[in-house]
Amino acid sequence: MFAGYLVVTLVASVVNGLAAIANFIGHEYPKSQADKLSVPRSWMRPLGTLLAAGSVGLLAGMQVPLLGSLAAGGLILYFLGALYVHLRVGDYQLGGWAVFFCLAVGSLVLGVLYQGAW
Repeated sequence: MFAGYLVVTLVASVVNGLAAIANFIGHEYPKSQADKLSVPRSWMRPLGTLLAAGSVGLLAGMQVPLLGSLAAGGLILYFLGALYVHLRVGDYQLGGWAVFFCLAVGSLVLGVLYQGAW
């Protein structure tokens, strides 16, 4: 159980951290996604901040389970919002979204199973 929790949480933290960095540095991919989804580019830094907070929270959750649960829950809400934005504009290419969302859900579920909710 610990190995699964560790791997899923570390991978979720890394991919969300990398996505946050891409938003912070103004990489072309988040910009093109923002344009495609009709999201103002001025939102890239705040959205990157949410991703970074989720990434750090997942790591902190290895020592403080409540933080990990809250971070994973926050990322789940973030990606549900992202799903809404994709569907709102008729973008049904959701492969990347599904990976991020499933990692957040997996981190929450495995964290609760391994460490308990609190």
